[in-house]
Formats: sequence, C-alpha cells, structure tokens
Amino acid sequence: MPENAVSHDLRRWPVVLGAVLIQLCLGAIYAWSVFTPALKDDGWSNVQTQFVFSTGLAAFAIVMVLAGKNLKTYGPRAMATVGGVTLGAGYIIASIGGGTSFWPVLLGIGLVGGAGIGLAYVVPIAVGMRWFPDRKGMITGLAVAGFGFGALGWIKIAGSWGNLIDEAGLGTTFLMYGIAFATIVLLGATTMRMPPDGWLPPGFVPPVAAGQGGDEFTPREMIRTPQFHLLSLTFAMSAGAGLMAIGLMKSYPIEALTDSGVSETQASAIAGTAMAVFFSLANGAGRIAWGVLSDKLGRKRSVVTMASTQGLFLLAFIPMAGTEWSLYLAATLIGFNFGGNFALFPALTADEFGNGAVGTNYPWVFLSYGAGGIVFPILGGWLGDLDNFALAFSICGVGCIIGALASAIVYPPHHDEAMDHFSVHGFLHNAHFFDHDDVTPGAKTI
Repeated sequence: MPENAVSHDLRRWPVVLGAVLIQLCLGAIYAWSVFTPALKDDGWSNVQTQFVFSTGLAAFAIVMVLAGKNLKTYGPRAMATVGGVTLGAGYIIASIGGGTSFWPVLLGIGLVGGAGIGLAYVVPIAVGMRWFPDRKGMITGLAVAGFGFGALGWIKIAGSWGNLIDEAGLGTTFLMYGIAFATIVLLGATTMRMPPDGWLPPGFVPPVAAGQGGDEFTPREMIRTPQFHLLSLTFAMSAGAGLMAIGLMKSYPIEALTDSGVSETQASAIAGTAMAVFFSLANGAGRIAWGVLSDKLGRKRSVVTMASTQGLFLLAFIPMAGTEWSLYLAATLIGFNFGGNFALFPALTADEFGNGAVGTNYPWVFLSYGAGGIVFPILGGWLGDLDNFALAFSICGVGCIIGALASAIVYPPHHDEAMDHFSVHGFLHNAHFFDHDDVTPGAKTI
C-alpha cells in the first residue's frame, strides 16, 4: 500500500480503540480495593493489603522505564503483547492457594502484575502521539481514559454487578481476571504500530514559533535539565495527593459523617458511593477532558491550573467530607483533577523534550508518580492512625500548590542552552510564566 494511502486520516483511529482496550485492563491496579475486604476477613492486616498495592505501583513505575528504553528495539506490538501476558500471568499466580495466600498474591498481583502494567502502559501513549501530533492532549486523554474507567468496571464485576468474589471466591476471580486481561490486551496490541517516518496528518503543519522548544532529548540529557525536575516535582505532588485521597476517600468521610450524626452503616454506604462512583467516573472523564482542554488552552497552563485547583479542592475536602452531597462534589472534583495528571504529563513531556522521544522519556518522569504513590499514601495512613486526617489533606493541598508554582516557570529547553541551565541565574533568566513559551502545538493550530 502506498504511503499516501496510509496517511489517510481514518487510518489512525483504530489505534485509539486498541489503546483503550489495553488501558481498560491495565487499570486493574486501581481495582485492588475491591479485594481487600475479603482478604481482611481471611486474616490479612491493613499493612499486608497496602504492601501489595504499593509493590504494584513501584513495579509499574520502575519497569515502565525499562519498557520505554526498549520500545524501539522490540516494537510497540511486541511490548504490549508481553505486558498483557505478564499481567495475566500475575493474576493467575495470585489464584494459587485460593487467592488468599499472602506470598502468591504479593508476587502475582504486586510484582508480576505491576511489571506487566509497566511494560504495556507506555505503548498506547507513544504510538498515539506519533499518529496524532496535531491532537496530543486528546489522544493521550483517550488512551489513558480506559485506565480510569477500567478500574470501575473490574470493581463492579468482582463486586455488586457480577458478585464474582462472593459466588466464585477470590482464587477463581483472580484466575478469570488473568485470562481476561491477557486476552483483551493481546487484542488491543494488534493495532499498536508506529506510522512511517515523517508521517503527518493530512493538512497538518507543525508550528514553528519564536522561543519554541521541540529539541529531541535523550533520557540522559533530559534528566540534566531543571525542567525535568520541576515537572517531576509537580507530578509527584499532584498524583501522590490523589493516591492518598484514594486511600482515605472512604475512611475519613465515614468518620466525618458519623461525627455529624449519620449512622455508621449509612456513612459507609455514602463514602463507598463517593469513591466507587463519583471519584472513579470523574477520574476517567478528567483524563479525556483535560487532554482536550490542553490542546486549546496550552499544556503548561493546563498543568498549572489543574495542580493549583487540586490543592484548593484538597483543602476544601476537610469540611466537605461531613455532608453527603458536598462529599460527592468534592470526590468528583478531586477525581477529575487526579485523572488529568495522566493526560497532561505525557503530552507536556513531549512538548518539552521531543515528540518522538516521549516513549523513552516519559517513563523517567513517571517515576515521580511511583515516589508520590509511596510517600503520600503512607503519610496519609500514618496521620489517619493518629486521627489527624485534616493534616494529611492539608499537607497534600499545599504540596499541589507548590507543584503548580514549579510548573509555571517551566519553558522548553534547547540543547545549546543545556550548560546555562545548570546555573540558577541562567534558568531564571530564561524562565517564563504564561507567554509564547507555553508550547502546545494544538493551542496554536486548533
């Protein structure tokens, strides 16, 4: 088939479908909470359940770096396939011993399953951006939306919709999920291929603006820039705060609602609805909405707006958690912004350090998600044990605002400026807040 036929606009849309299918399964890591009550009934401690979750997050982030490094070598289709098989195998391992033995579950879902997610996660993002250079925010939002919505689906199938845990048991549920994850990811992987070199959508001309970035950075070069560390700081604060909120979204509102006179049973139901419905749906919707918005508003402006408002929402959550409908509103707002992280930071990484290098560079930025996912949930749990939930949300709220300020001074680096960036004077001299250096191609072309 000639290249001009390949360049037809409709040729790229199957990539979106494949990306969503893959991410629907990778979102299983956020469905972990549906299994913890049954595990605790079987004698597991809270620490054991959270250790599996934290292990999964750490394996996810670390292996994603290795996947990004080898993406060009093995190709996106093979990488996604290996990731899907690894994820499925992890859940099958977890089914050993009826799904309630700590070590098989830790190894299977935590280490092996987390590694499988890390192998496959970067593929839809890297492939999507190559096919949609004109709509990087939109394609990233769609690609990772499945991750957010998928968690809700797997929670409901195991729980209230399918009742798999109650009727089939944990072991069978893990086994069925493992087979389903491998099958669906393999199906999505069939669409994961890069466009020909130099391919551009019909009618799209990459904008060139004064002061605009666009240099292609290797990971080693990227890590040596202040921009990398500022973006990583913002991502760690914003994503880590959201992960802490996920962990406390039920326990803190139960306490706040009962203090306001609601029965414990009713408070548990309200808090569960806030997490499983309002937060989860907003998480998925935020990934799409923030991605599309960033194509219009600009990537840096979107990140700063998202992080700063998230800080305000986390601070407001303290009084809002004690009333049913204000809790639902707060859960929606926090979930919406939390989802935005996963659409905005891959696209901003591409804007800052090169579109073609995002597959190798974004995993290094994503390590900050893993760091935030360890520090902030543990901090929240520790302060919760001290009956000081308000301080936990306050710390995270202030942290998000600090992250917003860090991203506000980011501008696209150039190779010939690299040495000057090592001096604080050089960086501040070149730093801009909201001017032409907020380089989002879509903001100038759409």
